[in-house]
Amino acid sequence: MQTTGTFTDYAPVQDYLFGLKARGVKFGIDRMRVLGEALGHPERSYPVIHVAGTNGKGSVSAMLDAILQAAGWRTGLYTSPHLVKLGERVQVNRRLLGEEEIVAYTNELRPVAERPALFSADDHPSFFEFMTAMAFLQFARRRVDVGIIEVGLGGRLDATNVVQPEVAVITSIGLDHCDMLGDRLDLIAAEKAGIIKPGRPVVLGRMPAVAEEVIRKIAAERSAPVHSVREEFGEGIDRYPHTNLEGDYQRWNAATATLVARRLPPRWKLGGEVIARGLLHANWPGRWQRLTVGGHPLILDASHNPEGAQVLDVNLTKLVAETGRKPVIMTGALGEYRARALLEVIARHAREIHLAIPHQARACGYEELEHCVPATFGGRVARTTVADVFPRPDRCTIGGAEDTVVVTGSIYLIGEVFERLEPGRGAGEGRLQDF
Repeated sequence: MQTTGTFTDYAPVQDYLFGLKARGVKFGIDRMRVLGEALGHPERSYPVIHVAGTNGKGSVSAMLDAILQAAGWRTGLYTSPHLVKLGERVQVNRRLLGEEEIVAYTNELRPVAERPALFSADDHPSFFEFMTAMAFLQFARRRVDVGIIEVGLGGRLDATNVVQPEVAVITSIGLDHCDMLGDRLDLIAAEKAGIIKPGRPVVLGRMPAVAEEVIRKIAAERSAPVHSVREEFGEGIDRYPHTNLEGDYQRWNAATATLVARRLPPRWKLGGEVIARGLLHANWPGRWQRLTVGGHPLILDASHNPEGAQVLDVNLTKLVAETGRKPVIMTGALGEYRARALLEVIARHAREIHLAIPHQARACGYEELEHCVPATFGGRVARTTVADVFPRPDRCTIGGAEDTVVVTGSIYLIGEVFERLEPGRGAGEGRLQDF
């Protein structure tokens, strides 16, 4: 890692950022407060919508971005992790942060970040905090009208929780990152409710009653008005808004985004027609996304945790009914509890299961994945790699002429597939993906 002087190109910047990432995840917002103050609090120069949730927060953020752009506003979108390129995390009007910009921001931020570390190494901002500061600065300097800020992990202790949002959003509550957030829905809900600010409205997506009860209690303590998708739209999916993103759960997400738009003040000019138009132009790759590769249908879907596996179950059921044929499924996961939930669903619907290992330290190995395949599954189980399945952008080596191939599981696996299918995106930055 370069430690002195100015970075002049992107490769050493990648090394520097990887060095920050290698130090691990740091919870707490004190470092981010110090960093924000040193930068003049750029996050206070534009209104913010703050989005948390176990699943759906990326989709809801993308929908809100599309709605606000449909109304003519200039948007900043901060999400994580990225699929292929680091710059995907920081977008203005959906233009990715470029490599030259990342180099310039790293040169600017590094001395500011190192100052607190002179007294204690633990006070040095983490990789995620560094990227959050980069987003805050980019949005301020590009004079966005609104910043849509997705929580990285949890909420209460997430680096993004230094913002004072116009609206806080909690899309869903499920069991994920239990080692960090707790192993009960009420504990996870309390962590995510940490983004609720006094007097600021909060919008709730569909979630278990025990989680909603916890969030409502915290909101009441902070005099934050609560607006619930279930109260507004009911239970029947026919009452939920349409979106170009496929699946009933995306209509739930569309309802969440719609409710957020309705809660913004009239000056935003987000009428029903604008909201509907935005929802039909949302761009969020890798979520039950249908493609054609070599003339054969391919679906990419990042369903990476138990709650996501439930949605996958519904989508695969519909796919089998639609095609009259079980799909060929390729999957990989990070962590046994995710892999088990995923493979239990996949085994109910797949004709063949092809196991792959995402290039991440936390990824399950082949034996661990095989152990999670139910003994009742009677189809073929094979070990493979992304490169073997997609040797060229126009070729998929698994499945026959009549098969639909589904790649599902870890978002990092989906990113590696995109890197093979769309080489124009550039070389993937997998080592900077996790968190």
